[in-house]
Amino acid sequence: MTEASADALTQLIEVSRTLGSDRSLVLHGGGNSSAKVSSQSPTGRSVEALYVKSSGSDMRDATGTSFALLDLDLLREALPHPDLGPEQFLLVQQRARLDSGVASPSVEALVHAALPHTFVLHSHADAIVALTNTPDGAALVKRVLGDRFLVCEYAMPGPALGHAIWSLWNDLPHQAQEDALGIVVLNHGLFTFSDSAQQALESHLNAVAVAQSYIEQQSGQPLEPIALRLPEPSKAEAIELAQLRKELSERAGHPVVLTSRTAPENDLGDLQHGPITPDHVNYVGYRPLDLAREQLPQWGDEYLPQSGEPQDATLPILSRLPRVIVGQSTISCVGRTRKESLRSVDIVEHQLASAHASSALGGYRPASTEHVRNLEFWPPQLNKLRATDNALPLSGRVALVTGAASGIGKACAAELLASGATVVGWDISEGVSQTFDSPEWIGMRVDVTDAEAQAAAVYSIVAQCGGLDILVVAAGVFPTAQHLTELDPGMWQRTMSINVDSVVTTFGLVQPFLALSPSLGRVCVVASKNFAAPGPGAAAYSSSKAALTQLSRVAALEWAQDGIRVNMVHPDAVFDTALWTPELLAKRADHYGMTVDEYKTRNLLHTEVRSADVGRLVRAMADDTFIATTGAQVPIDGGNERVI
Repeated sequence: MTEASADALTQLIEVSRTLGSDRSLVLHGGGNSSAKVSSQSPTGRSVEALYVKSSGSDMRDATGTSFALLDLDLLREALPHPDLGPEQFLLVQQRARLDSGVASPSVEALVHAALPHTFVLHSHADAIVALTNTPDGAALVKRVLGDRFLVCEYAMPGPALGHAIWSLWNDLPHQAQEDALGIVVLNHGLFTFSDSAQQALESHLNAVAVAQSYIEQQSGQPLEPIALRLPEPSKAEAIELAQLRKELSERAGHPVVLTSRTAPENDLGDLQHGPITPDHVNYVGYRPLDLAREQLPQWGDEYLPQSGEPQDATLPILSRLPRVIVGQSTISCVGRTRKESLRSVDIVEHQLASAHASSALGGYRPASTEHVRNLEFWPPQLNKLRATDNALPLSGRVALVTGAASGIGKACAAELLASGATVVGWDISEGVSQTFDSPEWIGMRVDVTDAEAQAAAVYSIVAQCGGLDILVVAAGVFPTAQHLTELDPGMWQRTMSINVDSVVTTFGLVQPFLALSPSLGRVCVVASKNFAAPGPGAAAYSSSKAALTQLSRVAALEWAQDGIRVNMVHPDAVFDTALWTPELLAKRADHYGMTVDEYKTRNLLHTEVRSADVGRLVRAMADDTFIATTGAQVPIDGGNERVI
């Protein structure tokens, strides 16, 4: 790479990050940017090349690997051919590759190739699409932005849009080309360009600011996303959401996550007209499912591929589903993961604001359903969706882990997260919300001895995730040793309250939702070796774990008819928890006349049992490894003579 090319890439990264950091311009992998540089072909031939953002990469945290490097001459050969088929288009992009280290280039690479400028920046700015999604969007854009911004009719990304921009530019007089700062594509977004990265960025930000100011003047309010609040559903409302999620998952052929928000009081009718840009179709669909007008089986009959077109079984999960569902008091968003469903929530908040702004400017008229459908089922677009379908064994499943902020509970949560589950962790610790840094993690501070707090938390799980598939009971307390003659009744009651009574409450609350799990409910209870082999001074703990084991066996008997399996693990001598300080370990080892290492491995296998070992066993009980097992009790203690 020449010094000039490296400098151009550095500037491209900088302006891309600036655009990507403004959520009113770019959301979740949207938008793209490019820079033209001198490069070499694989054989060493000097070529004019194009750095263009890779498909789906996020401009907000762009790096050098976020951009594909393409041969400009090969791209430009395709510009006169708007009817290029999807296979031919993908072949052109593949042949033009001058590197192989990043994801596929943006499907809008031809637009960047069509313009002669060094830097081209593209966004789906809320304010710009609000102007264009009106009955006379072209005239409105001209009136607001002026003649230095050209207007292009909507065309599908790829060969059609590349050809449209190429034709528009080549038909301009020389002076108009010299004066032009950008192009607005109706129902789509904004492209700005310059031989200076900063000038292209300045033109972009200025155009958006002018559009925002105009909208505020006309509507009397700023253009801001409409914040949707987390609902507080009743038990009946939560069960309805869980039933809906089950139906969606059955239609998809795989569990999905359903994230709900309280519906705003203002009119939601604009949502039915479609997304503010077809590029959002993967996250919001062509229109919502409105439960007041239709049910899931009827949704999309007029839209999904029919006979002679790709069949449902060949489509990615999301292409078979409505991605937004409007209920009586909620808006629910569907995703293969919680991360995807939250992205849909973000886009809906921006879509509502932009659509309402368009309504204030004369009416909301986004791209037609035909345009949206053509893009959604265009093979390169489907490939982009499939490329993000990196399903893990527990993707789409929702797990609740109690006692999740430390020790065995934390290890169980970590294993479930690594297997793709959305995990809700309960703990009395204030830091539970920060236990993991993942969009699939929800940490809730819950005192499990508070039945009302448990109920509110369970219904909140359903509001945020759509249901519950997995329960891991790991919350518990190991009190200070007390012999029977000195047993404190308060300590006994507290131990029973946390280790047993709270689980009775949890079981009663979660059973209806586990019964509605699209993958059949799974429960794993972390009991103890003390159930089978109690120790002196541990009457309260041993008795509580024995009661917990019996409770879980009864649950296995009663819930089997609902397909819910209930299994138990009995750990012992798990020393990498907060309970075991170095001082306590040294004291106990000295009591037995051992070193600390000998004390940790004083079992038949002479192996140390770690929290992560318990976590892996629990994860196996939560996935399909134990699909035909319920009521099992599995020790994880390195082998204990008293248990065996």
